Amino acid sequence: MTTPPAVPRTTPGTAPPALFRDLVAAEWIKTRSLRSTPWTIALTLLFVVGSTAVATLADRSAPSGPADFRPYDAYPPAGYWTLILVAGTAGALTVVSEYSSGLIRTTTVAVPARGSVVVAKAAVTAALWTAVGTAAATCSFLLSQAVLDRHHVGVPITHPGVFRALVASALLAPVCALVGLGLGVLLRHAAATVGTSVFTLVMLPPMLSETSRWSAEIRHALVSAAWNRLIRPWGPGPTSLGYTATVPGSWLVYVLWPLLTVTLAVLVVRHRDV
Repeated sequence: MTTPPAVPRTTPGTAPPALFRDLVAAEWIKTRSLRSTPWTIALTLLFVVGSTAVATLADRSAPSGPADFRPYDAYPPAGYWTLILVAGTAGALTVVSEYSSGLIRTTTVAVPARGSVVVAKAAVTAALWTAVGTAAATCSFLLSQAVLDRHHVGVPITHPGVFRALVASALLAPVCALVGLGLGVLLRHAAATVGTSVFTLVMLPPMLSETSRWSAEIRHALVSAAWNRLIRPWGPGPTSLGYTATVPGSWLVYVLWPLLTVTLAVLVVRHRDV
């Protein structure tokens, strides 16, 4: 006779540790269960696409030569600065709402690995706002070119500079949402987080000019300034006196801002009490 192998037993009242996909599923349930989520997304898309329609219909400039891409018709600053504001605020509220309600205590008791919770929140936030940004950018481009085609100045997506502008506009929303989320973990206060996000993403870039090097370098390191450079198909003119950002540098800004803020949030939350 042989002794049967021992079967591991779980202690009564304990549960197996949560997997990362379980954390992502839980964060997705939290996000979609909020009544404000679909309304916020729908109204944001309506305003962004509506701003495109207004800007394109108001463009009365006569084309000189062959048709060229008009980025500020397809992606008007009014609509996309609003997208920056909403995405950054929504990303911040993903975290600070749990701190203000006390739900974060329940979350950390259920999942002691706080860094994994932050990463799961970031994954859900990035996926959601990438979908929103892609829908807004695609609809904006198609609508603007449909209006411009009536005047025979529309361009296809294969036109030089169009695809880069579309991708940059689509990724603008998740980048700002992740920045807001990272700031929310660091500050843990709704008013402070939203105020910091709005100042950094929206208010600070217009305060800096490109005429001096130090001011231009700070401006080029901001997300909205990087988006503004990426949607423009043209470079600096031969008589330009300012310091213009480069396309690779602007893409680097898109990568570094969410990466640094979320990484710093993960590092901080591991060594801080709730």
